[in-house]
Amino acid sequence: MFKLVKTITSLAALTLASSLVQAQNVSEFASIGRVATPAEIKAWDIDVRPDFKGLPKGSGTADQGQQIWDAQCASCHGTFGESNEVFTPLIGGTTAKDIETGRVASLTSPNQPQRTTLMKVPTVSTLYDYIYRAMPWNAPRSLSADDTYALVAYMLALGEVVPEDFTLSDKNIAEVQKRMPNRNGMTDKHGMWTVSGTPDVKATACMTNCVAEVKITSSLPDFARNAHNNLAEQDRTFGPYRGSDSTKPPLKALPGANYVASVTTVKTAAAAKPAATDADTAALKQSFTKNNCAACHAPAAKGVGPSNADVAKKYKGQDVLAKLSAKVKNGGSGAWGMIPMPPHPQVPDDEINRLVKWMLSGS
Repeated sequence: MFKLVKTITSLAALTLASSLVQAQNVSEFASIGRVATPAEIKAWDIDVRPDFKGLPKGSGTADQGQQIWDAQCASCHGTFGESNEVFTPLIGGTTAKDIETGRVASLTSPNQPQRTTLMKVPTVSTLYDYIYRAMPWNAPRSLSADDTYALVAYMLALGEVVPEDFTLSDKNIAEVQKRMPNRNGMTDKHGMWTVSGTPDVKATACMTNCVAEVKITSSLPDFARNAHNNLAEQDRTFGPYRGSDSTKPPLKALPGANYVASVTTVKTAAAAKPAATDADTAALKQSFTKNNCAACHAPAAKGVGPSNADVAKKYKGQDVLAKLSAKVKNGGSGAWGMIPMPPHPQVPDDEINRLVKWMLSGS
């Protein structure tokens, strides 16, 4: 009895001490931030674990997924997930035998040219989680739970993991997991799985007699300098430096402030122009994003495809509306490099014409 009373007393003391510490912390940082609301926590708490905890209710068919894929995914990942020369392939390299064994045999084959996502990923929850939180890359978190179920169903149908008329839902996703081609490819028998595990590698860092100066022993040959167009126009605008101007011989110093100043001047000049008075501009921008044009084309910077400004400059004064509209509708490549533009058969002709006119005007 004495032990029980002593234990209760100790627990009460610990609880009181904890409350005092919390009160002190709240008092110390009372003017900084606030407690997150349940709605804010719920908005961020979207992760889906391999045991499917966190998976939202919903469903989607592979056919619905194909429609979403063609409109928002194919421009980067190819019509059948085979890649569109933008990202590595998502689908391919798996067999019916892999689905049976749960281990993709071609992962260990020297004859496999490239490892696809479906070859590597062991859990279907990973596909759902990543698509739901991060895709499409130009509009993450814009897909609903049902949209995501449909897209995952379409991807698995492309890999022949499920039938073409399959409906994926929170009710049957655990059964689908049992057919993932590389479900047995993940292991926890390695040093990084637990804190107490043995490392996979061992190395001794050299912190003495370090080389004082790095000697550059190779450089990009002159003929290949501009093979991928001007790097200064492609790099992100974060940080003090951009890529070097690869249209010119190597510079003795990074462009730095001079390049920043020139970009700032251009932006300032553009901002000085009067705002567009066309009441349809907002609708055009929305259509540009909805039809996945913004995934490859930015207003004034080169991305996967040319900028709207570059398109307007190249075709200035030319009667190319019909030609470019047909190219958007049917797809094509070669005019701006090796990366092809996918077809957009789902977009009405009149909307394509309006979007092309808008691009030709410099948007």
